[in-house]
Order: sequence, then structure tokens, then C-alpha cells
Amino acid sequence: MISWKKPEGVLAEYRWIPSGSKRLKLLIARRKEPAEKRVPGVLWIHGGGYLTGMPEMVYMSRAIDLVLRCGAVVVSPAYTLSWKKPYPAALMECHDALVYMKEQAGELGIREDQIMVGGESAGGGLTAALCMYARDHHTVQIAFQMPLYPMLDCFDTDSSRDNHARIWNTRRNHAAWKLYLRALRDRNAVPCYASPARCVDYSGLPPCYTFVGELEPFRDETVRYIENLKQAGVEAEIDLYPGFYHAYDMMQPQSEAAQHAADVMVSRFQEACRKYTARQD
Repeated sequence: MISWKKPEGVLAEYRWIPSGSKRLKLLIARRKEPAEKRVPGVLWIHGGGYLTGMPEMVYMSRAIDLVLRCGAVVVSPAYTLSWKKPYPAALMECHDALVYMKEQAGELGIREDQIMVGGESAGGGLTAALCMYARDHHTVQIAFQMPLYPMLDCFDTDSSRDNHARIWNTRRNHAAWKLYLRALRDRNAVPCYASPARCVDYSGLPPCYTFVGELEPFRDETVRYIENLKQAGVEAEIDLYPGFYHAYDMMQPQSEAAQHAADVMVSRFQEACRKYTARQD
């Protein structure tokens, strides 16, 4: 059963920060019990094909596991959806939220050297794009990334070209990309910050963990993303789950397979917290 309700044991608050000409709303989730020391901070970017979704989706996503089971502080921005403004509005607002985490790390109770980024679907695509943008513009050192079944490629792949699986399919994918990229005149010159699969240099990106379903439209682009990271010398892991359609872990949270995927991700995150740090400039 899908639940949008804040789980027991979670303390949530909203903040509004400056972002361009607007005030950007952030949902900040943490354990109710005060932490004895600073903890990893995760910018979690919600999915929805860039055109739907809301920060409260953290309550039904893997982000809530990072709060309850790992003690992390999760920050989720209410970024502008593509039907209101196209690329780069969402990316720039997510970047503002990331910079806010860096500048307010002490007040938020997070480790400045363990600022991480994650998200599902379009949020996974924004995760990868944000890692590239922060690297290239030298703004925030990201310790770890978790782009789950990410929406990375504005061009068809073998798995997205003729896909009729549940939740997300070829028709919806084409429509979502068209809306998100409508401000770009040349579709053949899309920057990697808009469609991360267009990236040509994967060096210097944060270590990565992801999982993706075998029935996913995004299967091939996710696999290729991990391969490109590895070829560039970046530590990266992927789990490919047979029978998973898009967002299976959120749609079937009580299933044994979804719970296994959640357990594995928690394990990978805990391992990342032991292994990876990134000092801020």
C-alpha cells in the first residue's frame, strides 16, 4: 500500500530559501531523537518525469529509509515543474538547495564532508545532472550519489524505444522530455545538465549506487551511466532487478522483492558513509 503520510519517528519541517526570483520551499526530514553528532545530509530530489511530484514523496521513497534506518538528514526541494518552466529551472533550484546545505551544514546538523545527493526517476536524472554541474562549477563537493532508475537520456535507447510497461512508457517519456526541453532549439545539442546521458567526461564525479528494473524504460541508460562512471575511474555499483517495472519499489512496497531492494540500498548507503567523504573548498 502506497503511503504519503509522514511515518512515526520522523520530524519534518519546511523552510523557504532564496532561489533566483522566487522563494524555494524545502522539506527537511530527520529522526525525532536528537543526534549526538553531525550526520550525513542527503539532498533527495523527487521524481515525476520533471512535470509532476512533490517533496512529500520522500515518505514513500527510499529517502525515508535513509532517515529512519540510517539517521541521515534529508532535504527535499519543491523545484519548479516543467509545465511551469522548462530546463534549467529545476536544476538551478536544486543547486540552490545543495548550496544551502553546504552553507548551513552546522545549523542543519549535517557533516559538511558528507553532503550526498539522490532521487528517483526524474529526480535521479537531476541527481546526475547536479553532480555534473557542481563538479564543473566548483560549488559543492558531493560525497556520494544515488540516482535510482534515473531519467537520463532524451533520446531513445533499446529499452525505452518501444516500452509499454506499467507506470512509465515510451509515450509518456517522449512527452515529458519534449516539455522539459522545450526552451532548447537544437535537440542535437542538448547539454549534459539537461540530459546527463549527453555527458562526455565522467571523471571526478561522486561515487555512485543505483538500482533499476529489467522492465524499465530507463534500464539501458542507467546501465550505461554506471559503465561510463567505471570507465572514468569512479566507484559505481548497480543492481538490476528482474520483473521490476518503473518505480516498483514505491508501487509495491510490501513485496519481498521491493523490501530486498530497500535493504540493499540501505546497506550500500551505510557502506558509503563509512568510505566516502568530500571536503568543501
